[in-house]
Amino acid sequence: MLKKVKYPDRGSWPNLVKRPVQDYETLEAQIKSVFEQVRLTGDEALLQFTAQFDKVELTKLLVTPEEFNAASSLIAENLKKAIQQAYQNIKTFHEAQQEEFTPVETMPGVTCWRKSVAIEKVGLYIPGGTAPLFSTLLMLGVPAKLAGCQQIVLCTPPAKDGSVHPAILFTASLLGIDTIVKVGGSQAIAALTFGTSTVPAVSKIFGPGNQYVTVAKQMAGKYGVAIDMPAGPSEVLVMADETTDPTFVAADLLSQAEHGTDSQVVLLTTSEQTLQAVEQALEDQAAYLSRQTIVTKTLNNSLGIILSSTAEMLEFSNLYAPEHLILSVKNYEQVAVGVINAGSVFLGPYSPESVGDYASGTNHTLPTNGYARAYSGVSLDSFVKKITFQHLTSQGLQQIGPHVEVLAAAEGLDAHQQAVSIRLKSLAHV
Repeated sequence: MLKKVKYPDRGSWPNLVKRPVQDYETLEAQIKSVFEQVRLTGDEALLQFTAQFDKVELTKLLVTPEEFNAASSLIAENLKKAIQQAYQNIKTFHEAQQEEFTPVETMPGVTCWRKSVAIEKVGLYIPGGTAPLFSTLLMLGVPAKLAGCQQIVLCTPPAKDGSVHPAILFTASLLGIDTIVKVGGSQAIAALTFGTSTVPAVSKIFGPGNQYVTVAKQMAGKYGVAIDMPAGPSEVLVMADETTDPTFVAADLLSQAEHGTDSQVVLLTTSEQTLQAVEQALEDQAAYLSRQTIVTKTLNNSLGIILSSTAEMLEFSNLYAPEHLILSVKNYEQVAVGVINAGSVFLGPYSPESVGDYASGTNHTLPTNGYARAYSGVSLDSFVKKITFQHLTSQGLQQIGPHVEVLAAAEGLDAHQQAVSIRLKSLAHV
């Protein structure tokens, strides 16, 4: 199961926190070719690539009103209610992130402020693959709508029959998103980057995806399109001690391991007995999972590390900077104070990471691969720009102007100095 490491010396920690290397460079030439074809032939290239990569022959790229209308009747009532509850919780949490900026008078007659302005056009990429990630649509669509983005374009790969999963369509309807394009992979990112006759070009692209999508998003940046964050395979780190219920911990590790064989799970513990109990629980629970093969491969590439104290576990975790951090320890509230690098933190035995993935309200689009050292997860701020404003009265310029003249002269920027001096001279004659 897990690769066991007992009491590693600190010199080995940097190697232990390294993620499996992703060789993206070999994909760049192929994806650049896709980008170029989409740029040159637009929808024609999208239809061609959908047939080539997804094995689906489409005649139209957009989801029709009839498909939207049929979606609600194709999913169970309990799923609709669950989606609606998740929507409400996510909306409540993200509404609280809205800010009113108060003007600040930095000195008499000099007033500065800033305000949030929505990014006008955003693209949301929702993977299809082995699971329809309507939960990710909620995580991206809710803050996009709250921010006031004028145009939201959703790209998702079609199923083999050319349809889009009804749960995604139901969720899109709930959000008020009606532009859904049946296209996936790097070609979808290219379409959002350049625009086609069907797909509007956007200013920022959000959403997870496989290695092709990851590289394509990086390439989009070279064409002036922003992305949500660098992202890679999903991951979780669990801190556990002798008070931990090993069945809970095993369930959390498995829930992350089933994402894919490139995911990584890490267990930190101060108790060898706890590690053994968790490993037994992993074996027992994995036997009943539909993705048992994926889970087994993931666990074989993952770590179970025994450290000497809770303080040492916290130090290791902050170095690792996990996407998801679960504090399954006795004094989790105290430990949480010391967390400085993590995407999202789950406190105590009754806060499974699955809840954050779906419905508690926090966003599950989070930095991976150690990027939590510098990046935040998606929030309302991800969909807005903060624009600063300033206004000076004549008296304000007379007070601050001489200082600016001195500063500009010291940097040798005469035109900067002159822009102030001319105004001050005009005021002197008033």
